[in-house]
Amino acid sequence: MGELENKLAKLKAFISDIGKDGVVVAFSGGVDSSTLAAVSHQVLGGKAIAVIAKSPTYTSEELSDAKKIAEAIGIKIFIIETNELANPDFVKNPENRCYFCKKELLQNLTSFTHTFGFKVVFEGTNASDLVEHRPGFKAIEETKDVYSPWITIGFTKSEIRQIAKQLKLSIADKPSLACLASRIPYNQKITNEKLQRIEEAERAIRRIVKVKQLRVRDHNGLARIEVDRDERELFCDITVLDKVVSLLKGLGFKYVTFDLEGYMSGSMLKTIEP
Repeated sequence: MGELENKLAKLKAFISDIGKDGVVVAFSGGVDSSTLAAVSHQVLGGKAIAVIAKSPTYTSEELSDAKKIAEAIGIKIFIIETNELANPDFVKNPENRCYFCKKELLQNLTSFTHTFGFKVVFEGTNASDLVEHRPGFKAIEETKDVYSPWITIGFTKSEIRQIAKQLKLSIADKPSLACLASRIPYNQKITNEKLQRIEEAERAIRRIVKVKQLRVRDHNGLARIEVDRDERELFCDITVLDKVVSLLKGLGFKYVTFDLEGYMSGSMLKTIEP
């Protein structure tokens, strides 16, 4: 048995043990949560359900995609509503903004779990995530009956993608997701208007250019467009650039810029004063 197969066997044993009385998988439709949901469904059947949060910080497309992914996996999915914008600590957008978001999500998930009669929540943080800026993980550590199986067994992001491919999941190569609030520089107030403008801007760009990874960072009315480094060439066209500028200015952006370095996870950390 290879190392990956050995890890997968350990994961299934962990799921079978911890989830024997029923588990809710925190679901987003991304690679980590979808693969975890698929394996949990394999092991536990109807004792594993997926729950996705409908929130102002996530796009309607992501919600729709998540439903389709859950349907393809065969796991039952439920939707709960969260509203981070009602939390002033989140709205202030501090460096640990994700802590407040994750805290509310987990409180809602554990409440739903107990109401449903299940015992625990699984969430999809993996070992690779912990080398990055992850203030939300503190909320996971603080919340009772919430487990991170990928971390417990020691799965990296690339290993999870390998498992997803073995399971023939459509999301195996899906780019990483991030909430819309991650497009706003730290310590600049998060508003529903900004979130909607960012969502509409990214939707407009995708209608013009078929990019896989895209972020429109909103620097107080200046749009900074990031795409994967190997997708930058798609914007080397005057007609494309003119359409993008016109559409984004129509949404209220004062300036429209293109980041020549390409997409970088956590790039907003550079906006924090040293």
